[in-house]
Amino acid sequence: MEHIKNNSVLVSLVLLFMGVNAYFIFNDNYFLNAIPLALVIAYIAIFHTNTAFLITVFLTPLSINLEEFTHGKIGLYLPTEPILFGLMLLIVLKELKSPIMSKDFWRHPITLSIGFYLVWVFMTSITSTQPMVSFKFLLMKLWFIVPILMIGFNLFKEKSNVVKFLWAYTIGMTIVIIYTLIRHWGYSFGEKEGHWVMSPFFKDHTIYGTSVAMSIIFVIGLFAYKKHSIQAQFLLSIVFIITLIGLYFSYTRGAWLSIVFALAVWAFIKYKVKFKYLLSLAIIVLTVIVISWPKIEMELAKNKHEHTTTNFDERIRSAANISSDASNLERLNRWGAAFNMFKERPVFGFGPATYAFEYAPYQDPEKLTIISTNFGNQGNAHSEYLGALSEMGLIGMLSVLAFVAALFYSGIMLLINYKRFAPGDSEMYILLLCIVLAMSTYFFHGLLNNYLDTDKASIPVYGAAAIIIAQQTMLNKKKKDALA
Repeated sequence: MEHIKNNSVLVSLVLLFMGVNAYFIFNDNYFLNAIPLALVIAYIAIFHTNTAFLITVFLTPLSINLEEFTHGKIGLYLPTEPILFGLMLLIVLKELKSPIMSKDFWRHPITLSIGFYLVWVFMTSITSTQPMVSFKFLLMKLWFIVPILMIGFNLFKEKSNVVKFLWAYTIGMTIVIIYTLIRHWGYSFGEKEGHWVMSPFFKDHTIYGTSVAMSIIFVIGLFAYKKHSIQAQFLLSIVFIITLIGLYFSYTRGAWLSIVFALAVWAFIKYKVKFKYLLSLAIIVLTVIVISWPKIEMELAKNKHEHTTTNFDERIRSAANISSDASNLERLNRWGAAFNMFKERPVFGFGPATYAFEYAPYQDPEKLTIISTNFGNQGNAHSEYLGALSEMGLIGMLSVLAFVAALFYSGIMLLINYKRFAPGDSEMYILLLCIVLAMSTYFFHGLLNNYLDTDKASIPVYGAAAIIIAQQTMLNKKKKDALA
């Protein structure tokens, strides 16, 4: 009888929901349709957390920002951010109930650098000129970082799950690239249309190009890490060609140059160039630039190539045009405004996520361009590093640099140690190498843009961090076994 009673209650609830939903649909309100999907996702997240994590990675390139449909009132990526928020609550509750994270995780340099960053975000949110904006940013950072790092740490101890992570992001990205290319084809692959044809999945061609650049490194890693069947090789070859075409037609100079930078990083790793030599080279180059800057500036002034062209060679050359290219000049204007903001509030900055609302008065009138604005409605500082400098002061920028340094130092040292202590595991070495190179494309791009406040960049970047931490833990165990 109890079983029949429970079934009756369930059927009654379902019928009630159908009736209420039918009423809302009749009145052109479709939001209740999301409830069944939300319940399914909640079930998967609770009982199949790892699966929910990988589904979120797959959905990342396909997520849609509500900002485009609410006239900027709601900045939320669906469905990824609600899922990440739920996963964050779940993993925190699990950790509080019975600790599931090892000491290796909490003591890792990457974890410590991220912890330092989050503490400083919290501190500068208190002193922010707009505390509500800054604390919302902190909450967003938490749901990007906590579930990706904590779930990823336990998931990525298995090589097969690292492969699944790369596949999930790559497949999702390939779907978006195919959609974008088909849509762009309808406009004869025009440069102007290339700025928005990836909508609604990506806001513009710059973040799209950044994601394509990371994806192409992932594809290469998947192709190279082991011997595949002919069918798998064919599939990966097709995906590589599609991604390469997507990269070209993204018309994103930073993305193109980031691939060249990744090749340079690969060469440094392959030929084991010592850090002291790289540092010496960097110091020499900077010294030459400072001494010769007047002559360099004169040469740069002669560059009249514009980025508004489909010609690959001319578009690359336009990256050095600081005399007439509006995009470059506006970037310099934003950087100048960020530095002026830092000079006014050098310790705590204006507060996380406040740049767009505060930078207008700090623009140099002589550097204003045809695309400049005084209304604070044209985005961020176009730099992961200078954005942090203006919003969180010098310590804020150093916290970002500390994370980048910890990520690459840990990743490269992990590669070196894999050669020494796990020479037979060439598959994991190749996967880790592609992770490090993909991150190099992103943080090179970080000189010119900042996207770590979006799921498109945060999930692959913090996912890469989780992979490095997890594999470092596994390698430490192998080292102990080898020395025992």
